[in-house]
Amino acid sequence: MDALKILVVDDEEAIRDLTCHWVKQAGHHIVAEATNGIEAVEFACAHHPDAIIMDIKMPEMGGIEAANEILEQHPCAILFLTGYTEEELVEQAGETGALAYLTKPFSREALTPALEIAVRRFRQIQTQSKEIDRLKDTIETRKLIERAKGILMDRHRMSEEEAFRRIHFQARNQNRKMKEIAQSIITAADLL
Repeated sequence: MDALKILVVDDEEAIRDLTCHWVKQAGHHIVAEATNGIEAVEFACAHHPDAIIMDIKMPEMGGIEAANEILEQHPCAILFLTGYTEEELVEQAGETGALAYLTKPFSREALTPALEIAVRRFRQIQTQSKEIDRLKDTIETRKLIERAKGILMDRHRMSEEEAFRRIHFQARNQNRKMKEIAQSIITAADLL
């Protein structure tokens, strides 16, 4: 895996230093270090890391709350490091969209693959999300075109093929998408 930009967040300096050391040994770059969730949100927005390694329980703002804010503003892979194993915390961490959860004390051998798997999984999710959005747009476009074709067929006594060609021709001539032309036809029909 190529070198990643990592934000390390932990209120314990020794844990932060050790984590940074192991991340660097794995060939990744530390873009910032934070001591609480407020700093984590600020640094995530400023540095756009590929991944965040973050403690859950910290002063001022905990990791779960910070993760929720970060994922809204700058989505990235989040790996939680914590000394707590309570089921409720694990569940909350999972609900935020965190992709890994390691308990302290942890080892470099556990951290490195967990980090890389979290980043790979995050990238897969992002790719799938984009594909879902593209498919939704395709479906929406088809619905609009079908509706616009129906209007042209009813009002202008065109065949389905003629109606489709008319929409396609208008889109090409006006350098617009067929979806936009279809929406214009639907809007015009609704006004009449």
